[in-house]
Amino acid sequence: MTDNSFIADQFSLLSKLMDIHGGNSFKSKSYAAAAFNIEKLTQPLSGIAADQLSSLKGIGDSAAKKITEILETGKLAVLEELLLNTPAGVLEMLNIKGLGPKKIASIWKEMEIESLGELLYACNENRLLLYKGFGEKTQKNVQEAIEYYTQNQGSFLYAEVAAFFPSIQVYLEKHFSADAVAVTGAFRRQDLTIDELEFVIAKNNAAVKPIFQTAQPPELLEETANQLVYKLKNGLRLRLHTSPVNFAEQLFFTTGPTSFTDAFTKQFTTPVFSGAETYDASAFTNAGITPVPAYLRGVSTILNKAANGLPEVITEKDIRGIIHTHSNWSDGTNTIEEMAKACIAKGYEYLVISDHSKSAFYANGLKEDRIREQHRYIDELNEKFRPFKIFKSIECDILNDGNLDYTDNILSTFDLIIASVHANLKMTEEKAMVRLLNAIKNPYTTILGHMTGRLLLSRKGYPVDHKKIIEACAEQRVVIELNAHPRRLDMDWYWIDEAMERGVLISIDPDAHTTEGFDDCRYGVLAAQKGGLTKEKNLSSFSLNQFEDFLAERKKYKNLQ
Repeated sequence: MTDNSFIADQFSLLSKLMDIHGGNSFKSKSYAAAAFNIEKLTQPLSGIAADQLSSLKGIGDSAAKKITEILETGKLAVLEELLLNTPAGVLEMLNIKGLGPKKIASIWKEMEIESLGELLYACNENRLLLYKGFGEKTQKNVQEAIEYYTQNQGSFLYAEVAAFFPSIQVYLEKHFSADAVAVTGAFRRQDLTIDELEFVIAKNNAAVKPIFQTAQPPELLEETANQLVYKLKNGLRLRLHTSPVNFAEQLFFTTGPTSFTDAFTKQFTTPVFSGAETYDASAFTNAGITPVPAYLRGVSTILNKAANGLPEVITEKDIRGIIHTHSNWSDGTNTIEEMAKACIAKGYEYLVISDHSKSAFYANGLKEDRIREQHRYIDELNEKFRPFKIFKSIECDILNDGNLDYTDNILSTFDLIIASVHANLKMTEEKAMVRLLNAIKNPYTTILGHMTGRLLLSRKGYPVDHKKIIEACAEQRVVIELNAHPRRLDMDWYWIDEAMERGVLISIDPDAHTTEGFDDCRYGVLAAQKGGLTKEKNLSSFSLNQFEDFLAERKKYKNLQ
């Protein structure tokens, strides 16, 4: 509908996009003024003759022609072209309070950030502080504004849901008792992202609905005979499966996913549940196989393995050291000493400091002289904190051709190298594979960092052939990182089984930029459990002695000693 409000919006957006793209500032200001004046008009523009439009206050000849174009075609060609050349994520930044076109232009063109998720991640890494016009207060405001905005989009990271899940569970159990309430669905499966939080409740709708008659009740979106669907204040949907005839059966089928339950019923026919249990383990034991935990049900092939028993998967307590951390030498917040003390306080045996390399100028990456200085500092700290040990590492940028960011002479001074892609992420699979495979072949590469560069709910990551990368890592004895930051969780858990079968170690690493970031190991462990990772196959589960032996053996294998 081409009313005055629509036309004003078109001019306003045109003005903002021109500023983002570095267009003529005089023209963009004139279009912004036209938008302002159109909004104030009481007479519909559609009722004004075309040759009279330029006589209106704040409407020049150029704006008048564009109004006519909108009225005749319903769109504006120049705006359509700008929209085609603007990434959707950059356009979405206009919805964030405190981000004007000039700042968005800097974020896109200077920082090479094209989505809100990337921008939020950059805020977490203190990256904005390195650019003109972005102080600490501005960065904090941007971070809070993005978090507020994304909370209302409907999809959440597992970590975001985990923060308020306990309060909802306790609230339901308080009203219906613990044995009448069980979490189900994606959250029970420990999926990386959550669209709905689901519970099975052994009560009917009439008993459930009154409990939400509070001062600020969630919005009831849907009601059927056996389900209630609400929208919580933060935007997440809450689905309650009510009045189950058999609680365990309802839990089994709602836990899903459908591919798993279909495979189960095809192989074992209808599952049989024993007694009045509130969990679904008997479906498996009655079928003659080991019960499959909910987190392992992401792939139906697990049923074949369950026939012969399942290995004990990794737990959070199995993490012995913190690998992949950033200090205030690059884009971290804490000093190396503060990070070491925090590790010791949490009972870890070692810390791997891996600040950014020199090509990561946006993250204050370390040039050669600062590397030597940092290594001297780490030597001093190691004398102070013995037997705890700090290892000298670097998160080394993988350059466009697959080479690493330093010469071999510099690389040889580190205990280990984490090789990662941070720039020029828009690659074809062919380009990405050449780049990654070359880096894997470098004898100094110890760990391949965040394999695809994805950011969950924000950036898909570049396409890769996972099997070929795993095969190359097996040949070169390179470890693959499972980056535990809840927005990354990269490599994807789906490929863990393949890596273990090929003898490739995984390393659950927090990529911590603060001491609090160590706690992200939890989300890496939860993701790793979905892939069936055992502690024996996880590098950060090695004891200090085992870790030192691993590094020594690897250097010997690569003839680097």
